[in-house]
Amino acid sequence: MAKAKKAVFERLYDDLNRRKYVSPDPLQFLYDYEDSADREIVGLVASSLAYGRVAQILKSVDKVLSAMDGPKKFLESSSFREIKSCFKNFKHRFTTGEHLARMLYAAKRANEEYGSLEACFESGIEDGDPTVLQAMSLFTTEMDGLAEKPLGYLLPTPDGGSACKRFNLFLRWMGRKDAVDPGGWKCLDPSLLVIPLDTHMYQICSKLGFTKRKQANLKTAVEITDAFRKICPADPVKYDFALTRLGIRTDTDLDGFLNSI
Repeated sequence: MAKAKKAVFERLYDDLNRRKYVSPDPLQFLYDYEDSADREIVGLVASSLAYGRVAQILKSVDKVLSAMDGPKKFLESSSFREIKSCFKNFKHRFTTGEHLARMLYAAKRANEEYGSLEACFESGIEDGDPTVLQAMSLFTTEMDGLAEKPLGYLLPTPDGGSACKRFNLFLRWMGRKDAVDPGGWKCLDPSLLVIPLDTHMYQICSKLGFTKRKQANLKTAVEITDAFRKICPADPVKYDFALTRLGIRTDTDLDGFLNSI
């Protein structure tokens, strides 16, 4: 049964896990940055702001990146006061310019103290960790400290039971490398990643029988990830992008896919 399911998922992956299906998605901004030192900052910004209407997300991310003109270089040469001034008029739903400035300042300080965001995240990974969740928690705690104020919604912690969809999306982007995910972080073993669980993915996975839980929270995300791990142990989030296209794009056949499982 697992082999039969894997074959169906692999066909879906081959059909939809293509860069031409990315836009409109904040992931598209990462493709403009070859240097992982820039890309990880872009990924942090793009994933953190990935809530609300897609058109507004793209507009907000573009506004931030256009103002920085080279993320790593901008942070290296800017004080917190300068970063805050640069984004004083920024607003993305309930994220203000100060919220954004504090996150970018935390990224700046992480680069100074660890050398990169990757190294900062890696410091929380321990041998034998079953998932990235503990490292995520430690990374959020460290970034909150570097920001000198909790980053809250911009960089949530799994400690409270949140599925942390946007954080897990960031880790998928940076921890995997294929036609869609650009990668860049060598510290991440893809087998430890957790599904970026949103409404689309929750509904699809409920129909697939991967969960019977009633809420799209962290426990549900872990349960769904475990189901995918049985199909693809080395890369349980491999099919995330392709599956979410079924819930987003009107030119796909979700019912046909579900009936083929």
